Amino acid sequence: MSDEDAISLIEKAMSGHKPQVWADLGCGSGTFTKALNSLLPVGSRITAIDREKERLDLVNVEFLRANFERDDLKLSGLDGILMANAIHYVAEKTALIKKLEPLFTGSPRFIMIEYDTDRANPWVPFPITFKQLQILFGTLCYHKIVKVSERPSAYRSGNMYCALIEK
Repeated sequence: MSDEDAISLIEKAMSGHKPQVWADLGCGSGTFTKALNSLLPVGSRITAIDREKERLDLVNVEFLRANFERDDLKLSGLDGILMANAIHYVAEKTALIKKLEPLFTGSPRFIMIEYDTDRANPWVPFPITFKQLQILFGTLCYHKIVKVSERPSAYRSGNMYCALIEK
């Protein structure tokens, strides 16, 4: 996915003019980290987290090598969490969300990018459709769960979606 495609997918989920603190869980090569960084207000900071060592030479981005599902992330004061093609690796999604909620300064805010499919494969072991995402976060008392954009998937039939979730 190009940088422009990544920006286009998440830009409608972004808001605010004051500096913000975000985490990108499962950042991979940094495609969506770069997109997020380009859309956040000046002075914002991002912690990009992945199990594999990455070279992310971006201003205002710190890399943390960790397993976001199992490790203590030692983060606090977050305004948002981005998870791009990451939650489909998590079997216990409810437990993960509950683990992440205390990391926020105020009300939790997630941006999720996922494949809109319920068919598992080796690269997407625990898929979550947008409808399933709505149910998951709805049962955890989140009041805003909206699909802000979607695009055809380059690797699978169907679409990828970007969802904004707020409590």
